Amino acid sequence: MNAVGVLTPEQLRSWRDEGKPFALLDVRTPAECEIAALLPAIQIPMNEIPSRLDEIPTADPVVVMCHYGERSAHVAAFLAASNVSHVYNLEGGIDAYAGRIDPSIRRY
Repeated sequence: MNAVGVLTPEQLRSWRDEGKPFALLDVRTPAECEIAALLPAIQIPMNEIPSRLDEIPTADPVVVMCHYGERSAHVAAFLAASNVSHVYNLEGGIDAYAGRIDPSIRRY
């Protein structure tokens, strides 16, 4: 099983600023994604991940995100157990990213 890394909002901002290749996987519900979004992201609700694994690009690191980081931690562990290498959980989720990096993202 692969290990899951933790990525802080600050590290994610650096990755984005540097143009580092990675896939951002948002596992919140469609309703949550309508309220606030960090784009570009692949939006697959947590409960659909097992049946939609083939939609997740794995050539580059995968950063999993939810509202506060709890659901994404479970999905990241599932992906690592499914032999996806280089999986990271976004610490604090989109709420932390909005609060610490991008205040234009609506908090809920």
